[in-house]
Amino acid sequence: MRQRFPAHHYINGILTGDRLVLSQAITLVESRLVDDQALAQQVLEAILPKTGNSIRIGITGVPGVGKSTFIEAFGSYLTKLGHWLAVLTVDPTSQRSGGSLLGDKTRMESLSMNPSAYIRPSPAGDSLGGVAHRTRETILLCEAAGFDTILVETVGVGQSETVVHGMVDFFLLLMLAGAGDELQGMKRGIMELADALVITKADGDNRAAANRARVDYQNALHLFPPTGTGWFPPVLTCSALPDHSASPSGITNVWQMIEQHQQLTTQNGVRNRRRQEQQLTWFRSLLRQRLEGQFYNQPGIKQQLDRLENQVLAGTLLPAPAVDIVLKQSLDSH
Repeated sequence: MRQRFPAHHYINGILTGDRLVLSQAITLVESRLVDDQALAQQVLEAILPKTGNSIRIGITGVPGVGKSTFIEAFGSYLTKLGHWLAVLTVDPTSQRSGGSLLGDKTRMESLSMNPSAYIRPSPAGDSLGGVAHRTRETILLCEAAGFDTILVETVGVGQSETVVHGMVDFFLLLMLAGAGDELQGMKRGIMELADALVITKADGDNRAAANRARVDYQNALHLFPPTGTGWFPPVLTCSALPDHSASPSGITNVWQMIEQHQQLTTQNGVRNRRRQEQQLTWFRSLLRQRLEGQFYNQPGIKQQLDRLENQVLAGTLLPAPAVDIVLKQSLDSH
């Protein structure tokens, strides 16, 4: 059985930047045991004053776009500039693939060996809602441990983009050129979330196609309604392959653009407002999750639901009155 330490062990370890203790604290946050959860909340409350000072960047893109290669090159560049980097993944699909821990270490081999970087995959076999809450708490622990740049990567596709967008300051969408029907194939919803688009693999023979794709995407973005933040999402091209200059082509531009965004949104108050809204969303979704859990854990509720579902299936009871019956009995029992 995993050892549980007193709260001060985690708090002191995190605040002094001890990686081992940070990992232990994240494991504590990820645990579903009631005692672990109570202890985790104690630790989080104690470290809260030391959080919020990082720049949180979300990174997403279709499978095959080269997220790992990009993060490896981008992360190495940031650590060379003197940044302390934490890379977190949100992977609600890992329950199907049997977990992604080994995958992450091998996907970002040099970054995982970098003393200025810390890589943490999300727990395997968890629901998206669960992963989201734990990733938010992990961000706070990493900030308190001294990491000034947090990259949150979506591994799963679909809902995880929206979830990650709801916990970062900047949302970066990686795209491929020459994949055919790029604009039709890309979900409009995800493009609307993006603070910037980066066309990857813009090297060699692919460079011309990447530049054409950049113009197409830039034109497409003009059709979207303005975001009201004072920022218009740019489209950049980039290659994560090392060239003979100090950094891979385009990586420097990506970072400079993120810095410009942070400067603008800090000055006009958008960054602060975005974080406040994210806290509120987190509170509401956590409340929903808890209420749902309490509701389904009530004695006798499962049997009653089975009975009503059978009636709804048989067509002898409509869904609305069935819901009324469940809620009335649930409230009466309290």
